[in-house]
This record gives sequence, C-alpha cells and structure tokens, in this order.
Amino acid sequence: MVTDWNALEAVITEAEASGCEVGVAIIGPDDVRFDHRGDDVFPSASSIKIAIMIELFRKIDRGEVSLADEYALKAEDKAPGSGVLQQLHDGIRITIGDVVYLMISISDNPATNILINLVGMENVNATMRELGMEKSILGRTMQGRLALETEQENQATPNEFALMVQRILDREAASEASCDQMIALLEKQQNGRRIGRYVPENDGVRWGSKTGSYKTVANDVGFVMTDAGTLIVSVFTSNLPDMVTGEKIIGDVTRAAMSATGMVEPLQAS
Repeated sequence: MVTDWNALEAVITEAEASGCEVGVAIIGPDDVRFDHRGDDVFPSASSIKIAIMIELFRKIDRGEVSLADEYALKAEDKAPGSGVLQQLHDGIRITIGDVVYLMISISDNPATNILINLVGMENVNATMRELGMEKSILGRTMQGRLALETEQENQATPNEFALMVQRILDREAASEASCDQMIALLEKQQNGRRIGRYVPENDGVRWGSKTGSYKTVANDVGFVMTDAGTLIVSVFTSNLPDMVTGEKIIGDVTRAAMSATGMVEPLQAS
C-alpha cells in the first residue's frame, strides 16, 4: 500500500509559506520513508547531544568509564543556556549517570560540556562518520547561542539524525545493553510539546526524543513506538518568529506522520 503523505506535505508547505525553513525525515514501519530537505544542513542546537551520548556509551562499553563514576563540578564547566548545573555550587559531586541524564532529559549545557571534555569532540565526530553521517558536525561546546562567525556551528541533516536514532533502536550504535539505556534516556525527555505533543498516553505507546533550541531554531529528533511498529521523526526548523511556532510545526509534522503510517490515532487537541 502506498503511504499518503499529503497531510504531512501540507503542514510543511504552510510552515514554509510563512517564512520558516523546515527539514524533515521520517522512517516508518516496514522502512517506509519520507523526507523534505532531508540532506540540507541545519543548526543542530542541542539535538547533537544524541551523538555525545552514543560516544559516552561506547566508552562505557570499552570499560573506560562507568555511569557510577563521580565528577566534581567546576566553575569553568558552567555555561549559559538550558539546564540546572550552572546554578549549583562548585565542587558538588555527581555521577556520570546523573550528567548524561541531565544532558538528555532537560538539555543541560554544563552537563553536555562535561561529557564533551570526557569523550573528546573528535571522537564524537569520528563515531558519526562511522554511523554513516557525513555532514553532521560537533564543532564547539554548548554556549546557549548560535555560533559566531569565527566558530564552527554544530550542524545536522534530518536524514542523518533519523539514521542515528535508527542505529540506536536497531542496537547498532553501541552494545545492545548500552542502546537499551540510551532509549530509556531519550524516553525521559521532559519537553512534550514537540514530538510528544499529540502522542496518546495509551498503554503500549512510547516515545522519546532530544530537542534543540535557539531563538529562531526549534528541533526534535526521536521515535514513537506502538504495537503497529516504530516511527522515527527528525525535524529541524530555522528562521522562526518564536518558539511556540516551531514547537507546533514539529508536533503537527509528527501527528501527520503518525496518521500517514497508521501507527496510532494521534491526539487532536493542541
């Protein structure tokens, strides 16, 4: 049966008619696919933190670090933008498990920078290349803003980030146990206004994601699982008038994709 993407295409057309830039990649059950500007490069914002998480768990698989290892927060770790660690006192001891939880669930920037220093930026990029991601880049630490002209922006393509999530779900990004832990972390996402916006809270329905945000950028990359299969959603937006608009676009894209693939009857209330 041919998948009818008309409703999804209408969501994208309406968003772009208002001046927003939208990139989408969808991988549905039976490997049915859709993309719009799927190979275009967008600012990744905090969605790049998925790649950092993968490299951390690969390091765990090699026995080089443990989630139980403790870390003492330093003044130089603190960075503007999302999170809570910048508000905590220097010297507080937290585990690496705490750090990766904060990075994924609430997109904590200091937590992210701690992990970048731990695993190595070049190693994150090498792992993305190994996973088949040629254009996506971790080029700098988190600063709560877009890159300056002298800095390498963190960047992503919708197709490559959909592929990255697929590799986690297929237990290919790291060991099976590590991938299971990464899926569980993505399910702890606390922003339910994007991919999770119209996902019904029914038994047997699961979702997880990693958001990314700047003033004119709203992204989300993740999955929805039901008895009918798994839907991978990768949405990047830029040139937004406000965050509310971006979050609704991502929610509407996900709702249309759920309907098109017959995954689940999505919620209709905004």
